[in-house]
Amino acid sequence: MPRSSDAVTADDLDTAVQLAVATLRKASPDAWEAKAGTLEWDCWETVEHLSDDLFAYAAQLGPKAPPMDGEVPFVWESRRPGGPANAVHANREAGPAGLLQVLEACGAMLVAMVRVTRPDVRAHHGFGASDPEGFAAMGIVETLVHTHDLAEGLGLAWEPPAGLCARVLWRLFPDAPRDTDPWPTLLWATGRGELSGRPRLTSWRWHGSPRG
Repeated sequence: MPRSSDAVTADDLDTAVQLAVATLRKASPDAWEAKAGTLEWDCWETVEHLSDDLFAYAAQLGPKAPPMDGEVPFVWESRRPGGPANAVHANREAGPAGLLQVLEACGAMLVAMVRVTRPDVRAHHGFGASDPEGFAAMGIVETLVHTHDLAEGLGLAWEPPAGLCARVLWRLFPDAPRDTDPWPTLLWATGRGELSGRPRLTSWRWHGSPRG
């Protein structure tokens, strides 16, 4: 995989979210209770979790003085034992179309915050205090890999653009190999596959702090 030092942008994040929503709209309306890939959540819960991730990243950048010692203190709670602990939950009566509207709206919030936040701003994340570019990259990774989980559960094809994967790998996964295809490499780096004879990772993290 060629070195990619291009900045991750709000446009990249918007592209990831729009591609994910377009793919998920192809799912059968009765398929959303299936498990999402190797996750313990069903597909509906996984979209709620992804939406919540995007919302939470936008919230971190929102205050004039972003928090550096923790997350903005929304209430995150599960709707069932073992379910994802979210601040964002979609109205089930709105059906899959409403669920995907929630995802698109939360993605748009993060896109907007990345666009308007100064690049020197930093905010807390458990994997390293990050800048707007970092939060955009995190949002893209969440979107790409959880759409992979969802595509497995919903029986859909999903392969995001290689350039997009390469940019977030460069920004967040400095130890990932650079001579392999970007999408399989991102799946490997997030514990979702093997790569060139490498075993599947049993633990993983990204590095959110800005790269020097």
